[in-house]
Amino acid sequence: MVVMLILLALVLGAIFGWKFWQMQKMQEQMSQPEPPIKVEATQLKAATWRPEIKAVGSLRAINGVEVANEVAGVVSQIDFESGDQVKKGDLLIQIEDSVDRAALAAAQARADLAQETFNRFSNLIKQNAVSRSQYDEARSNRQATQAEVEELRAQLNKKAIRAPFDGVVGLRRVDLGQYIAVGTPIVDLNMLEPIYVDYSVPERLLTELAPGRQVEISVAAYPEQVFAGEVMAISPSINQSSRTLDVRAQLPNDEQLLRPGMFADVRSLAPEEKKVLTLPRTALSFNTYGNFVFLITENENGEQIAKRVSVTTGNTRGNIVEITDGLQQGDRVVATGLLRLRDGQRVEIQQDSAQGEKNQESGAQGEEATG
Repeated sequence: MVVMLILLALVLGAIFGWKFWQMQKMQEQMSQPEPPIKVEATQLKAATWRPEIKAVGSLRAINGVEVANEVAGVVSQIDFESGDQVKKGDLLIQIEDSVDRAALAAAQARADLAQETFNRFSNLIKQNAVSRSQYDEARSNRQATQAEVEELRAQLNKKAIRAPFDGVVGLRRVDLGQYIAVGTPIVDLNMLEPIYVDYSVPERLLTELAPGRQVEISVAAYPEQVFAGEVMAISPSINQSSRTLDVRAQLPNDEQLLRPGMFADVRSLAPEEKKVLTLPRTALSFNTYGNFVFLITENENGEQIAKRVSVTTGNTRGNIVEITDGLQQGDRVVATGLLRLRDGQRVEIQQDSAQGEKNQESGAQGEEATG
C-alpha cells in the first residue's frame, strides 16, 4: 500500500508538474508583445483649392417649345426633316390655303375699289360736289375693306407654320396630306446654344452665391469632360417646403453636346482659392463618433504605434479629402489596412508614400542639375 501511494504521488506530481510548466510557457508567450503590423503611411499635405458648392441640377433649353398649329387643315407641304437645324422664320409646314387665297384676292379687290371711291370723294368734297355723309361712308367702307384684307391675310399666315427662333427640331409628328386639328403637336424645337442648368442649394449658402460666379458641370454621357459656365440668375425667394434656393447658370454649347433634360452634377466655384490640408480617402474610417484616422506616433520605448484620432472633413476632390480639424500639416497616418489596426498597436512602415514622393522630387532635381 505504501509503495502504491508513493507511485501514485509520483505520477500525479509528474502530471501537475507538466501542466504547471505548460502554463508558464503560455504565460511567457502571452506576456510577449505582439509583432508590429506592416502598414503603408501617407502624410497630411497642404494644397490650394477653390471652395465649391456641390449640387445636382437639370439642363433646359433657353427657348424650347412644342410647335403646334393655330388653325385646322390638311398638310400640303413639309419643309424640314427630323433633327434639322432651322433659323427663325423658316417654313416648317404649310396647311392647304387655296380657299383662303381666293377669299383674300376678293377682299383685296373690294379694298381697292373702296380706296378709289374714297380718293374720288376726297376730291369732290373739296368742291362740295358730294355730301359729308357720302364722304364719311366712303371712308368707313375703305377702312372696313382694309381690315377685312388684314384679317384674311393673318388667317392665311397662320397656315404657314414657321420656326419662332433658331434651334434644332426634333422628331416630325405629322405627315403630308394629314388633316390636323387645332393644337396638334407638329415637332419639338429647342435652342441648344447656349443652354441653362437649373439647380438648388441650401439657403445657408445664399451669401456664397452671386451672378457671374463660375460653374462647372459634368453629365453621365461625357463622364471625363467638364463643362464650364457662370451663374446667370438667383431666385429672389426661398422655397418654403425645402428651404432651398433656386439658381440658374448658363453654359456655352457650341458643339451641342448638352441636351435639355440631362441630369448634371454642378459645382459652383468661389472666386478665390484657399489653402487646405488633404489626405487620401483610403486613410479615413468611420464609426458612430464620426471620421477618424490612425496617426503614426512613438511610444515611450521609441516604437512606432498607431493612435486613433478623430478628424473633421470638408470638401472632396476625387479620392482626396479635405481635413479641417484634428491633424496638422506634416502628420503621418496609416494609408491602407485600417481594419486590422486598433488604438495603440505597434506598426512597421512598409511603404511611405510621402517619402517616395520626396525621393522622386530629389531625383528629378538631380536630373535637371545634371542636364
